[in-house]
Amino acid sequence: MDKINDKVEELIGRLSVSEKALLCAGRNFWFTRGLKKHGISPYMVSDGPHGLRKQAMSGDHLGINDSIKATCFPPAVTMASTWDLDLIKEVGTTIGEEAYEEKLAVVLGPGANIKRSPLCGRNFEYYSEDPYLSGKMAANFIQGLQSKGPGTSLKHYAANNQETDRLRINAIIDERALREIYLASFETAVKEGKPTTLMCAYNQVNGEYASEDKKILTDILRDEWGFEGYVMTDWGAIFNRVKALKAGLDLEMPGGSAENVFAIVDAVESGELAIEDLDRVVRRLLKANLKFNSLDPKDFKYDREEHHMLAAKVASEGAVLLKNEDKVLPLQEGEQLTIIGTVFKTPVYQGGGSSQINPHKVVSSYDAFVSAGVDFKYAAGYSFPSDDINENLISEAVKLANSTDNKILLFVAVPHETEGLDRRHLSIPKNQNALIEALIGTHKDIVIIMFGGAPVEMPWINGVSALLQMYLPGQAGGIAVCNLVYGKVNPSGKLAETFPIKLSDTPCFKYFPQGPATVEYRESIFVGYRYYDTADVEVRFPFGFGLSYTKFDYSDIKVSSDKIKPDDLITVTVNIKNIGEVDGKEVVQLYVGRKNSKVFRAKKELKGFAKVDLKVGETKEVEFKLDKRSFAYYDIKENDWVVENGRYEIMIGASVEDIRVETSINIEAPEIESPYLAGAVGEYFCFKGVASNEAFEVLLNAKIPPSEYLTEPIRMESTINDARIRWFGRLIYRILSLGVKIIFRAKDETTVSMKSFIGEMLLSNPMRAFATTSGGLFTMNAMAGLIDMINGKFFKGLGKIIKARRKNRKQEKILKELEN
Repeated sequence: MDKINDKVEELIGRLSVSEKALLCAGRNFWFTRGLKKHGISPYMVSDGPHGLRKQAMSGDHLGINDSIKATCFPPAVTMASTWDLDLIKEVGTTIGEEAYEEKLAVVLGPGANIKRSPLCGRNFEYYSEDPYLSGKMAANFIQGLQSKGPGTSLKHYAANNQETDRLRINAIIDERALREIYLASFETAVKEGKPTTLMCAYNQVNGEYASEDKKILTDILRDEWGFEGYVMTDWGAIFNRVKALKAGLDLEMPGGSAENVFAIVDAVESGELAIEDLDRVVRRLLKANLKFNSLDPKDFKYDREEHHMLAAKVASEGAVLLKNEDKVLPLQEGEQLTIIGTVFKTPVYQGGGSSQINPHKVVSSYDAFVSAGVDFKYAAGYSFPSDDINENLISEAVKLANSTDNKILLFVAVPHETEGLDRRHLSIPKNQNALIEALIGTHKDIVIIMFGGAPVEMPWINGVSALLQMYLPGQAGGIAVCNLVYGKVNPSGKLAETFPIKLSDTPCFKYFPQGPATVEYRESIFVGYRYYDTADVEVRFPFGFGLSYTKFDYSDIKVSSDKIKPDDLITVTVNIKNIGEVDGKEVVQLYVGRKNSKVFRAKKELKGFAKVDLKVGETKEVEFKLDKRSFAYYDIKENDWVVENGRYEIMIGASVEDIRVETSINIEAPEIESPYLAGAVGEYFCFKGVASNEAFEVLLNAKIPPSEYLTEPIRMESTINDARIRWFGRLIYRILSLGVKIIFRAKDETTVSMKSFIGEMLLSNPMRAFATTSGGLFTMNAMAGLIDMINGKFFKGLGKIIKARRKNRKQEKILKELEN
């Protein structure tokens, strides 16, 4: 490290301002810039969180163009439901091996955003609704991947919790919720995982774009948490380059434009930007560059089959058995089955967008069942991903079900889960719901095998015998399904999120998604189970829930001391015994609660967990360590974490609702004053899903900003859809729509679906984003000209575009000379 530091200081001393500024932007979609005469080489970064999406040819962040073959592990939603930190670290290690072979410097992941609503289209990429669980998962993934040499980019920092208007939305969050929920996940990942880079989000947080927010990029991230890496943008998440650099934003991606490089140079020359601030950024970038370019995989090759089988293991460990009436599962070897559902043969195993992997191979459930010699009869039952009800397909399925006494395995799935689009409801397709209801009428044992990246409504749940939630199981999902239903693997997954009965039960139902200007986090800290459990809202399946083919007994809870000071560390132990008939694994969960608090708090909060493997009749002692943060809340007056004086409950169980043993301790701490005015936030002490303007403004300590953008004139934050109020805007809209149609000419259902979501996402992007993601093809100055043209100043705008293009060509020529 000393050699690297010495080299960095040498380079800092001899690089020109222009050369330093050049290093602050990417060269193109996947590469950083280099300076050949100084021995600084570019390096490559790549998606993604559950496998590599290295694009050898044309780059994009939507999953359109092909990428190299890689292992498609189960996405974060499935990884989190394993509750197995060692396993997640192993996944990180294997992806690190693949990155090492492919000579990648940085893998863009993991995602540590919180699942505020089950509608978020990107929830499959995120771990949990709980920041403790999410942070621990992310930290272990990072540790594993970085142990192989390449770095990670923890994302999307911060409060990127909806896809709707994500490039311009302003997330309005009170300070406690921001600290306790939305930043806490990143805090754990940064402090324990020590990622080499961090990716800022597109959105604003309380009026500041994440890329320009000094509070979150420097004051919190670096000064409080001790982050030592560099911060990059999400692709195109740049607005004011100089302001962003001063706030703590180091690397602009994808870059490719000379415009922002020279904005930095001009700012230094004018005195707007101190050279010391630029040097601080370049120093961080050079340290990473020298480290990554020292990696030399030579002829290293990872074991494709070994990685494939690990993907199968993760899928098996992450599957959650949600119902098993009369022990219909596991199935008996040799019995004939009736299998229904298109996704039995055409698997749903990952989501769409920038994390979409091109797998080495995919094993469907059909492939696995045939390979295992399972005797079954099959009917499609529905078309996928279509929503249309086909009565003929349903009739064929019902006829097949009625023709035998077989148990029915019914495979169903959620379509179109993707980056860029939020879900509009929690239903599975209408044709699948209709099929389920029709099969319930046959009065047979029905085992639902469910695929998808988020909770769904289940109006038919009482009519089926069993439900196995596979989530998105990755490329080897079929192997996992077969092993689980036949008992070769005992289900041990637990939900890392709550399954509500219906969408209107969710705590942010009235406030998600919002836009175009703002989204109000009025539920504050009451996210997921913190709301359902505290407000006594009945749910379909609670956080932490999951069944097994065996049973476990909890006993003998002990604490190292029942009277402590806030800064003391205490140990909690509990005995877990397998009292069933087969070996199994149990996820033991520790929650902390505080009654009669002077601040509003959740009834329980997860503060520890452990996955325990137990033979039949075996007992193990499980140990947890609790520190100050296990009992603290964030005090907005003290601007610090504070522990109240008094009694705290320590509860251990199999889910947030299934507490098996509990005890309590007393914490001797100074008495505190409530940080809130008396009665001003009273409704948050009994929050029921709706908060008044008055109470929310007290939490914010500010007025609620307007939720609408002005429609005229068209501006940088306006979308192509907005621009349709002008004739030239309508023309641009039609050209882009035609382009999408040409790219996606095929008529198959998957391509039609892809065309729909790409078109919708593209046309809802702000004008600014077309410049910042164009790789220099269209600068911000040129975009200003185009906006003038849309607003009726046609020739003035055209002149701006011509001038901007000429200026950019000259600047690009200078940069090429610098690089070479």
